Amino acid sequence: MSPFEQTLTNYQTEINNALLRYLPAKTEIPHRLHEAMHYVTFNGGKRIRPVLLYAAGEALGAPLSNLHRPAAAVEMIHAYSLVHDDLPAMDDDDLRRGKPTCHKAFDEATAILTGDALLTLAFDVLSHEISPNAEKQLKMISLLAKASGNLGMVGGQAIDLDSVGVTLNLEQLKQMHAKKTGALIEVSVQLGAYAADATTEQIDTLASYAKAIGLAFQVRDDILDVEGDTAVIGKSQGADIARNKPTYPALLGMNGAKETATRLHDEAMEALSIFDEKADTLRQISAYIVKRNK
Repeated sequence: MSPFEQTLTNYQTEINNALLRYLPAKTEIPHRLHEAMHYVTFNGGKRIRPVLLYAAGEALGAPLSNLHRPAAAVEMIHAYSLVHDDLPAMDDDDLRRGKPTCHKAFDEATAILTGDALLTLAFDVLSHEISPNAEKQLKMISLLAKASGNLGMVGGQAIDLDSVGVTLNLEQLKQMHAKKTGALIEVSVQLGAYAADATTEQIDTLASYAKAIGLAFQVRDDILDVEGDTAVIGKSQGADIARNKPTYPALLGMNGAKETATRLHDEAMEALSIFDEKADTLRQISAYIVKRNK
């Protein structure tokens, strides 16, 4: 295992332990809802968003103990978004990472409530004991709310639904994914920075980094949707194309999409140029995003 892989594993262990602390026990009433919350939260994800939060925070000197709650909050919101995205009224997917989606493993009503519960629990988790600086903690809550809601992820999902069968140009596609995928990735880095008492310059620089990798993440997802492993991705190959959704390979061709991902990685590296070797994990995460095969 390389040093970077070991760091990823360590961060994944940290966030899994944090989630176990903050999620209600499966034995707590209502049992079925809490069992579903655990099912979707521990469904084999790579934890990219909390990993980014940990990496950004530690690059700026934050202790891990200050990062567990924001990391768990971000991952809960990500998990909720996948549950709702898979619903029949949305993407209508039967599998997520090779396993039955929540509405298939339980039922549709439970899946809706599971998403609702994770969303609200995320803000409860983020409202407790992160910082003695109340103003900073309120800023973190506000940032996560905006990134998750109508001006961020949910807004991007709404645009995505409205775009089925519609021809988008490259700029429109970029704007959609900046909200749908990029907003939560960007806020993950921001929350790590705020937990570390970062300067305004550091926060702005990390925001540029996060914007680049957030878009790169979606470009790579679109590439994998065409050529990836069905069992890993959890949906049929070319699923977005089959639904006539706009994608980067459809607009740019496969080579053009891959070149775009590489260019975005270069932009992320340039943004991190003001940081020393403590930001190397952030650099390696960017490379991982554009090269991953799942």
